[in-house]
Amino acid sequence: MTRHKRRQTGYSLIEVLVAFTILAMALTVLFRIFSSGLRNVDVSADYSQALLVAEGLLAAPGNVEELREGIAEGVAADRFHWTRRISEFQPEGYEPVRDSGVSAYRVEVEVRWDRERAERRMGLATIRLDRPEDGRTARR
Repeated sequence: MTRHKRRQTGYSLIEVLVAFTILAMALTVLFRIFSSGLRNVDVSADYSQALLVAEGLLAAPGNVEELREGIAEGVAADRFHWTRRISEFQPEGYEPVRDSGVSAYRVEVEVRWDRERAERRMGLATIRLDRPEDGRTARR
């Protein structure tokens, strides 16, 4: 009696399990990369919105509002908490110019918001010049 050996023409169970394991690991890495990308897009959108809030708050004093020393706080878009500080500016090493009619102010804005159980913040600052409308010497 002659026996003919049959050749195997399919995949064994171990080969299929190894292939599925490799596929599952590759998909896990791809999903993590994709979810990180989406999270970064959200964080970037938050920073863009916070930047718009801060720029608007920097532009208002001297244009829309009176430019005067003080601290103001508020909330924008129901989630961005902001603080604006305006103080007289005098550069170090320079004597104050008296009776020039122009005053310099430092305007600082800090915007804070919560993202993924962590507080994020951004700050901007600028120097604004103020000249009284009636031509009088600037207030001290």
